[in-house]
Amino acid sequence: ERSWGRFLQVSTDEVYGSLGDEGAFAETSPLAPRSPYAASKASADLLARAAHETHDQDVVVTRCSNNYGPFQFPEKLIPVMILAAVKDRPLPVYGEGRNVRDWIHVEDHCRALLAAAEEGTPGAVYNVGARNERRNLDLVKEILAILGKPESLITFVADRPGHDFRYAIDATKIETELGWRPRHDFCEGLRETVRWYLDRSEWCDSVRTGEYLEFYDRWYSDRLPPDPDA
Repeated sequence: ERSWGRFLQVSTDEVYGSLGDEGAFAETSPLAPRSPYAASKASADLLARAAHETHDQDVVVTRCSNNYGPFQFPEKLIPVMILAAVKDRPLPVYGEGRNVRDWIHVEDHCRALLAAAEEGTPGAVYNVGARNERRNLDLVKEILAILGKPESLITFVADRPGHDFRYAIDATKIETELGWRPRHDFCEGLRETVRWYLDRSEWCDSVRTGEYLEFYDRWYSDRLPPDPDA
C-alpha cells in the first residue's frame, strides 16, 4: 500500500530539447530544454525524481508529444489554423514551416496517464507518443484540404525564439510494460477535430476573449495583415 499516495508528474517531450532529422527521444535521453517553459518542466521532473530517490515517494513521470483534439485552447497550432481558415484569414506559420512535431490524440494521452497512474513502476519515466510526425507546414496543408480552403492563406511569419526543430517519441517502454497503445488514426482524428471546432463556434468565441486576444495580438499583430473584422 502506498503510504504517500502516487504522484503523477505530467511532463512534455520538450524537456529533451531538439532533435535532428533522425532518431527519437527515449526515457534515457538527456534533458536539454531550450526554452524557459521547457526548463521549468524539466525542473519539475527532477524535483519529482528527487522526492522518489530521497524520500521514497511514489512518483511516476510521463512525457508526452503534442496533443490534438476537442477542447484544446485556441492558442495552440491546430485550433489556430482551423479558426483562421474558416474565416479566410491568414494562417501564421513560423519560419518555413519545417519544424516537426509528433501528434497524439488527447484521448490516447489520457488513457496513457491512467495506465501510468494505475500500473506504472514507482520512480519510472514513460514517454507517450503515437508516431505521427508531421512538418508544421504539411499539417496546415492537411487542415486546409479538409476545409476546402486554398493554400494561399498560409502566411510565413518570423520564427519564435527557442523554437525546437523536431520532436519524436519512442513509446516502446509504455507499450511493452503497461500494454498501452494509441487507438486514434491521425488522419481521421484530425478530421474529427476540425468538425468539432466547426460545430462549436459559440465555445470558441467564449474562450477567445480577454487575455487570449491580448496574447494573439502580442504574437501576431506585427507579423500578419490587419484583420478586416477587427
